[in-house]
Amino acid sequence: MKLLKKNIAVFLLTLIAFVYVPQSIHAEEKLPINADAAILVEADTGKIIYEQNADKALGIASMTKMMTEYLLFEAIESGKVEWEQTYTPSEKVYTLSTAPGLSNVPLRPNEQYTVKELYEAMVIKSANGAAIAISEIVAGSEGEFVKMMNQKAKDLGLEHYQFVNSTGLSNYDMLGMYPKGTGVNDENLLSAQDTATLAYHLMKDFPEVLDTTSLPTKKFRQGTAEEMIMNNTNAMLKGRRYSYEGVDGLKTGTTPFAGSTFTGTAKRDGTRYITVVMDSKNELGQPSGADRFKQAADLFDYGFNHFTTVNFTLDDLDKKDNHSFPIAKGKEEQVKMQTKESIQLLLEKEAKDSIHVKIKMDENKLNEDGELQAPIKKGEKIGELFIENPKKSEYLMELTPEKERISIYAADSVEKANWFVLTTRAIGEFFEEVF
Repeated sequence: MKLLKKNIAVFLLTLIAFVYVPQSIHAEEKLPINADAAILVEADTGKIIYEQNADKALGIASMTKMMTEYLLFEAIESGKVEWEQTYTPSEKVYTLSTAPGLSNVPLRPNEQYTVKELYEAMVIKSANGAAIAISEIVAGSEGEFVKMMNQKAKDLGLEHYQFVNSTGLSNYDMLGMYPKGTGVNDENLLSAQDTATLAYHLMKDFPEVLDTTSLPTKKFRQGTAEEMIMNNTNAMLKGRRYSYEGVDGLKTGTTPFAGSTFTGTAKRDGTRYITVVMDSKNELGQPSGADRFKQAADLFDYGFNHFTTVNFTLDDLDKKDNHSFPIAKGKEEQVKMQTKESIQLLLEKEAKDSIHVKIKMDENKLNEDGELQAPIKKGEKIGELFIENPKKSEYLMELTPEKERISIYAADSVEKANWFVLTTRAIGEFFEEVF
């Protein structure tokens, strides 16, 4: 009996060894992101690849300027503001643009600056005075601009937000000149997910923003007495200390309240990701400006190394049947199928072979035998190509998920056969069955 039990145990262990195959759990991995919140998003669809405490509203510091950029682009697009129009600094802008300890380019009274110069200073140098100047140009005052910021946040579907100024500064650092309608202790807040959503809309609606965010350096007021070199605050750009292949944006932020924050974007081989890191910490748990870039690199690595965009077409059907489908009472007995696009899915690289592609024909066009009924016109929709049992994914608020089904069209017209053709065909089928 003991020998029998021992043999059974050995058999079961052997069976388990053959049956059990460890499965990849990339989507559930805990990445080494030592920050209060983080998120990784595929930029074309808004598909969330990784998230960590992504729904909590936290300080965003100068990442606020992405909203200021968005509203400026809207004003340019509508014709309300022009790139070459000029602006003379208000007393508020002059004072804050020359205040010690704040990121700035000095904006002097009685000088005129173009909107383009102010925009570039805000984007590249994170110049706070330039951001306030833009708010005055667009809305007349920073207080009115703040109202526009919060309304736009609502329009874009953000859920956890509070905008109190155009810069991301803490209001108590604004030398008493914080916007009307806000309080001295108020702060700009967003969740990591909402920050990624804002970045998504900024790049989707105004992709030209990357022409500026991708510049490692640029001269401000070149050829004038005010000429100065502006180094981009994004240290992941080419040639910078934490350079990462494909990075071309987007915005850093640092204040005592928010800590070190960063919204980054990178594109490789046609795939673009958005990362957000909020209040990054080093290995000692201390706020760290460098670690926001290192952690963004970890997020990018995770996306680029483990995921790939896969196209699925009629060629991926289990039974291709020459891309054709039976048609009843037609001059031809088959109609060729075609699609105008492919199903594109961002998948873990090892998951591609587990995807099953199916077709579902339009039931209103089928007879009792499951055949299409002639006549069929070229270009007529006759069914759909779809992914069977797709893995459920999460997407940014209000965004359209990946297409998991696409339309199938008739590649050619098939006219209804006349009685002679149908009779001849029936006789032929009869004798085939007999013999």
